[in-house]
Amino acid sequence: MQTASSPLSGARPPGAEAAGMMLTLTVAEQLCGVPVLSVRDVLGVQVITRIPLAPREVAGSLNLRGRIVTAVDLRSRLGLPARDDGKGAMSVVVEVGGELYSLLADQVGEVLTLNAEERAPNPPTLDAAWCGFSLGVHRLGDQLLVLLDVERLLELSA
Repeated sequence: MQTASSPLSGARPPGAEAAGMMLTLTVAEQLCGVPVLSVRDVLGVQVITRIPLAPREVAGSLNLRGRIVTAVDLRSRLGLPARDDGKGAMSVVVEVGGELYSLLADQVGEVLTLNAEERAPNPPTLDAAWCGFSLGVHRLGDQLLVLLDVERLLELSA
């Protein structure tokens, strides 16, 4: 007898849809995605306290409901110029290894469910600095969505 959770029934196992869901964000006009399963919170502009002697990618720390969260500037981490439009960055709080980190992005978009079969490898024209942090790309109309490897992004030098 086949049940709804049986692989023979054609139904997806629990959590399979969430595994293909990506939160979109924009960094220097490039559309990126991070896995929804690693996202804990999305915050507007926050007060960030500088951390002396921290790696250049670390913008500082912020307080999230009494918990200290390390803020990582995606522009700096991806080798892009600093934000000069006077706007603050939005925070995408992710959890990796039991620790919370804030990924600072220019904008946060929507949650998309992506088909894994439609994922393409990094194109040869993708900047080398980005290739180490990219899991691949998806074409969304006339835009290219770069899927970010959150764990690799957070491997910061001391």
